[in-house]
Amino acid sequence: MENIKRTVRVLLPLPLADAYDYSVPEGLEVAAGHFVVVPLGKRLTIGVVWGEGSGEVAPEKLRDIEEVMPALPMADALRRFVDWVSAYTLAPPGAVLRMAMSVPSALEAPKTEIVYRAAATSDDAALKLTNARRRVLEQLKDGPALPAAELAHIAGVGTSVIKTMASIGLLEPVERTMRRSFAHPDGQRQGPELSPEQAIAAQGLVDKVLAHAFSATLLDGVPGSGKTEVYFEAIAAALASGRQVLVLLPEIALTAQWLKRFEDRFGAMPASWHSGLTSLERRETWRAIAEGRVGVVVGARSALFLPFANLGLIVVDEEHDGSFKQDDGVSYNARDMAVVRARLVSAPVVLASATPSLESVVNVSTGRYGSVHLPDRHGGRELATLSAIDLRRQQPARGRWLSPPVVEAMKRTFEAKEQTLLFLNRRGYAPMTLCRACGHGIECPQCSAWLVEHRFRRTLVCHHCGHAEPPARECKYCGTPDQFVACGPGVERLAEEALELFPEARLELFTSDSLMNRTEATAAVERMIAGEIDILIGTQMAAKGHHFPNLTLVAVVDADLGLNGGDLRAAERTFQLLYQVAGRAGREDRPGRALVQTHAPEHPVMQALVSGDRDRFVAAELADRRAAGMPPFGRLASLIISGPDPAAVDNVCSALARRAPHQDGVTILGPSTAPLALLRGRHRRRFLLKTSRDIAVQPLLRAWLERIGLPGSVRLQIDVDPYSFM
Repeated sequence: MENIKRTVRVLLPLPLADAYDYSVPEGLEVAAGHFVVVPLGKRLTIGVVWGEGSGEVAPEKLRDIEEVMPALPMADALRRFVDWVSAYTLAPPGAVLRMAMSVPSALEAPKTEIVYRAAATSDDAALKLTNARRRVLEQLKDGPALPAAELAHIAGVGTSVIKTMASIGLLEPVERTMRRSFAHPDGQRQGPELSPEQAIAAQGLVDKVLAHAFSATLLDGVPGSGKTEVYFEAIAAALASGRQVLVLLPEIALTAQWLKRFEDRFGAMPASWHSGLTSLERRETWRAIAEGRVGVVVGARSALFLPFANLGLIVVDEEHDGSFKQDDGVSYNARDMAVVRARLVSAPVVLASATPSLESVVNVSTGRYGSVHLPDRHGGRELATLSAIDLRRQQPARGRWLSPPVVEAMKRTFEAKEQTLLFLNRRGYAPMTLCRACGHGIECPQCSAWLVEHRFRRTLVCHHCGHAEPPARECKYCGTPDQFVACGPGVERLAEEALELFPEARLELFTSDSLMNRTEATAAVERMIAGEIDILIGTQMAAKGHHFPNLTLVAVVDADLGLNGGDLRAAERTFQLLYQVAGRAGREDRPGRALVQTHAPEHPVMQALVSGDRDRFVAAELADRRAAGMPPFGRLASLIISGPDPAAVDNVCSALARRAPHQDGVTILGPSTAPLALLRGRHRRRFLLKTSRDIAVQPLLRAWLERIGLPGSVRLQIDVDPYSFM
């Protein structure tokens, strides 16, 4: 009787609906979590063993696993996390797995190198010692074995000396696996003295870490209250107990100052994980995390899918920030998924913010999350005084964007040798360029969006798809030359105005266009701290997390900008952003001041900012959401249908509309043309599914979509808990 081969399910990092069955060759040891090479069509690919075979495929149709990769297996908790994210977001499990297998080269056997150590020598060998050879042996006397080039360099000899010494038995060559060494932050190192309030908050977090159990805690503190130093104590406790820590930060610009504070506290740098790493750095870091050789990782949202060997704490700093939401590919919110990952590994998660998301506020009120609160700035410093400037009564001069009160405040600040931050969340020179002759604006050829002028780079750019073109001399609609005019301000136009007003001031832009990577952002932060900048003009990159000791004036140029567009979270986001940017002022001994230019000082957001009554604003916003059945008191999911042919897109929308679910507590809005109707050459339509809190949207969506066929050119993207409504 023929032996029946064992079969296993292998999940591939591809947008496929399920794992595939493969047979296990005799003699090959395979277990769940192993990375394996399998045939797929005419090529070989790497996947992960997800469990025993389904038994649904005839044995003669099964193909064999080719080999097992020389990497540690994917932990059970990470595999369950992949399944959970897939089930929640309705993304194919293979698409989620791809994020957890982002560095395929890390699965290969690490490279080896030859190193040399001193050999046991005889009397005859000792007679052969020249001065150069003695220096080599002296270097190896108390130190580790070294590669030939490194050993020759520190001993001041040529590599030929090393090879000759090996050939005559003075040195012994040894093969060693090449591994990058990572610094080890010291969890036992003494931190700064905390205030009584900070110490109580820190002890609460430390107790959570030492419990080795899941918990979620909101660390809520005003800007400058010392939230970072408080959760550093929790990190110290995790390190001291031999467990790993993940810290998620929303902005690459935040990392520079945070890393300096971390190194001062723990005596070493953590490992970083972000898009700026080289492929070699990614491979070495990924493997070191899997092997438990890295204690702390700080990174962007993708770090959530790293293969931690012994994860003991997750910190999500600025937990309210929209940057934690990924809209492309698998749509997920890293803040919410961090809570899930912590639960799956029985570890605490800390969510830190000066302006917590309404979701987290409600989770605290219902007892799902714990909370610690820091209501005062560290050292008894006062929060910046905030005033609203009514632009209807105190207008800027014609062609200007800074009102007289702001200009006067900047003048006094400059004369006092203090620093000013001008905040405008709009990149480029101007958001729109119009032809005076015919009134047409310059649009992106691939998106229903205006091209933004970047005058310093002499280019027009689409901030949605990246399309760029040089400024034209003639209007393509009417042919009239030299009639283009910039409409509205961007940060570059603001810089132009500030330099005209203060020609002697040292001015710098702080945006993703001017600071292209973490190194440039770090250098700009250091120049600001050193007092080498008088006026900093920034977008939201400058709004949060930074500590500039001599910054005493913050001026928000267009506070109404985020309130337009009918976004569900417009008021919440605007309040968070403006509260955070105002919190950059007066963080040391000198008092701070924030001026907010607005056309609607009576708006609840502006009233809450001026009064400093955050809790009243939050209560009012929650009451509005509850009355409308909107998150966090209801559930939302959006469907975005897109394609190059608008007729094909509309046909799919019609089919979806006919099969839309009808039941109590469920509302379907759409199909409607998306606000961004054309994106990267694809026409877009939207549905919005709204349900009461007690109805899960995933089963509804699965039942709705299971019988809908999509033409090859049409895509359907599902976004559970959408943040963007464009």
